[in-house]
Amino acid sequence: MAIFKVEGGHRLHGCVTPQGAKNEALQILSATLLTSERVVVNNIPQILDVMQLIELLECMGVKVERLGGDSYAFTAADINLDYLRSEDYHRRCRRLRGSVMMIGPLLARFGVGYMPKPGGDKIGRRRLDTHFLGFQKLGATFNFDQAEEFFSVEAKQLKGCYMLLDEASVTGTANIVMAAVMAEGTTTIYNAACEPYLQQLCKMLNRMGAKISGIASNLLTIEGVKELGGTEHTLLPDMIEVGSFIGMAAMTQSELTIKNVSYENLGIIPSQFARLGIQFEQRGDDIYIPQQDHYAIESFIDGSIMTIADAPWPGLTPDLLSIFLVVATQAKGAVLIHQKMFESRLFFVDKLIDMGAQIILCDPHRATVIGHDHMHRLRAAKMTSPDIRAGVALLIAAMSAEGTSVIQNIEQIDRGYRDIDGRLNALGAKITRLEE
Repeated sequence: MAIFKVEGGHRLHGCVTPQGAKNEALQILSATLLTSERVVVNNIPQILDVMQLIELLECMGVKVERLGGDSYAFTAADINLDYLRSEDYHRRCRRLRGSVMMIGPLLARFGVGYMPKPGGDKIGRRRLDTHFLGFQKLGATFNFDQAEEFFSVEAKQLKGCYMLLDEASVTGTANIVMAAVMAEGTTTIYNAACEPYLQQLCKMLNRMGAKISGIASNLLTIEGVKELGGTEHTLLPDMIEVGSFIGMAAMTQSELTIKNVSYENLGIIPSQFARLGIQFEQRGDDIYIPQQDHYAIESFIDGSIMTIADAPWPGLTPDLLSIFLVVATQAKGAVLIHQKMFESRLFFVDKLIDMGAQIILCDPHRATVIGHDHMHRLRAAKMTSPDIRAGVALLIAAMSAEGTSVIQNIEQIDRGYRDIDGRLNALGAKITRLEE
């Protein structure tokens, strides 16, 4: 098990480029199963979750070529469906939450999809009902073996239909879209998720020959086609990493330029950081953050306490709430952080309280933060990363703290951030990776 030793109090300086989007990568890589032709994907982040999915695709029979840099080519001409029943397949899927998105493409192209209960972050219940209800509406039969915790979906021919999703699930929408593109007739999906990553998936599928309209809205119409062809696709930069770097600059009172952020796809994220008083400039497609000794939280027009809450796109992504919370600990003023979607994501605040942060955990979903305005630095501490995003939030806290902190279970951070210690050290941080 590896740990980070983080020496706090060092300001960052320079330029950093965000990696390709993890959440988009998991969808796009799964979509390569929809065709026997070659699909080239650029800007793939070299992180644990994505590399595990690529390995899994290889084991299934997908020919994977490393083209240099962050570009890969995938050819899913000879898929070994027997492998889906193997113990090795079950073991790999259980390690990786994103593996559930392979069911839609497998169902569309081969009429079968098998999946053990997937792994991933321990951030509360993340239901898969939306996925399987959608498949059933398209005409698939669904079975769940409770003893083995094993899902199976089968259909001779999927048929298009109208469906109203019970929740605007991003992975659920992606999975259903990938199943529907080769269904017979027209599929209409209402209350669909419309995140930029999902827009990217739909655009890629259209280049492959699919007929999807209503992209970027919550009403998607899909005319089924017989087959799909190859294409080339470039992943967006990871908006969560962009937000993490903005928060990092504010907490460490650093001057930082974040390069090639795809600003038009960041949605509400920049304006929500502005609400915390963080100054920044858009320079072309870059974000420049000047050194700020203080940043003050705005209040609402009627003077009531600022609330920052997650919501389906175009609302604020839940993945960034951990970052907003830690950044607020050194702001001037108070803010209520309301995590609506996952019930265990705020439990890491105990560690921040141990470090001297003023936080009231109201319930599993809400925390009130009273900022120190950089008058009192956080104290160094020994802590454990519970999930990817909380891990980075704790890393940001440690970088701003007085003394040397230790962060355990950093494998969780590695799942979502490539070489985070190396990239931050190049900017002036003092982070040492050690094997315990």
